[in-house]
Amino acid sequence: MADSNDCKKISVVVPCYNEEECAPIFLKEVLQVAADMPADFEIIFVDDGSKDDTLNILRALAKNHAQARYVALSRNFGKEAALLAGLEASTGDYVAVMDADLQDPPSLIPQMYSLITEGGFDCVATRRVTREGEPPIRSFFARMFYRLINKISDTKMVDGARDFRMMTRQMADAVLTLKEYNRFSKGLFSWVGFNTKWLEYTNVERAAGETKWSFWKLFVYSIEGIVSFSVKPLAISSLFGILFFVAAILGGIFIAVRWLIFGDPVQGWASTLFIILFVGGIQLLTMGILGQYLARSYLETKGRPVYIIKERG
Repeated sequence: MADSNDCKKISVVVPCYNEEECAPIFLKEVLQVAADMPADFEIIFVDDGSKDDTLNILRALAKNHAQARYVALSRNFGKEAALLAGLEASTGDYVAVMDADLQDPPSLIPQMYSLITEGGFDCVATRRVTREGEPPIRSFFARMFYRLINKISDTKMVDGARDFRMMTRQMADAVLTLKEYNRFSKGLFSWVGFNTKWLEYTNVERAAGETKWSFWKLFVYSIEGIVSFSVKPLAISSLFGILFFVAAILGGIFIAVRWLIFGDPVQGWASTLFIILFVGGIQLLTMGILGQYLARSYLETKGRPVYIIKERG
């Protein structure tokens, strides 16, 4: 760590949920990296309402290490809220965002810092080039999500992008101006712009513990991203309505002509039942799409805080 009064400070924001095993290992790794860098460090752990002993461990780490701080939320608000809390608590000239499980390698921090301070970049972000160790079905849907979101959204997102990044204070402050309740940080980081350099690395297994992201949670999170950064689903639902309206008109004309020419009444309850179920399913789908946007508008208009802090240390 540098001793000069003119050296810059790096804030490392670390959202934590049930990371009692990983937090001490993470701090040790980051401090080893910090010792060889010409910058001061502050490591801000954000306890997101953990159910295990994470908060007590963070208290001990903050007590025993001058560079470590913690922010404890009053309950589990989700990673996005914890990330926002950490960004708002950061005071560094540069701000890094990392996971506590060491799947974000601290060894990349010096390269990130060098690229920002010497390379002229505003942000250095990371993306995984492999998904080794991840279930194939999860990897498949992750790739499909990035293909879909980049087709329907004007805000482009990089396949394999991690939250792990370092940015200038200016960019961090720009992200903090986005106060929406429903947050999708990968999109927010992209939306604010700035000159970003992407670093590629191979997938790294967790240092300890288990992932908190189930397939269902990731699916819900992907819906959040789509609804937050595209209105194309609303246009698609409108298109469905137009298509079925035209199909109904054409079908009616066909039935009338057939009856007039052949005097053949329409038969077939099975086909009728199929059409009713199919159209009903499309209607429920489009109503669900509309409901997703209305629900998020409802949550935004309430004006509730994204998180509540219980204690700091």
